[in-house]
Amino acid sequence: MTYKMIQAHYDGEKICLDEPIELKRNDKLFVTVVSDIEEQSEDNFEAISLAGLSKAYSKDEPDYTTLHIREPNSEYRP
Repeated sequence: MTYKMIQAHYDGEKICLDEPIELKRNDKLFVTVVSDIEEQSEDNFEAISLAGLSKAYSKDEPDYTTLHIREPNSEYRP
């Protein structure tokens, strides 16, 4: 399954996509409504991000160690 996130807005009658995208009949969509974005706290965005990450990885995801790294990033600073 592939995912693509695009922005959209509600014009008072319907949801309008802000960029063109080809959809096939019965494609599944995720809809997140963000109201008064300036009033949202960072905690809310953190919770949304964590929820999205939890869907990206399965519960039986293997633990990767540094032994799995084939080419280290020389610019990475922990």
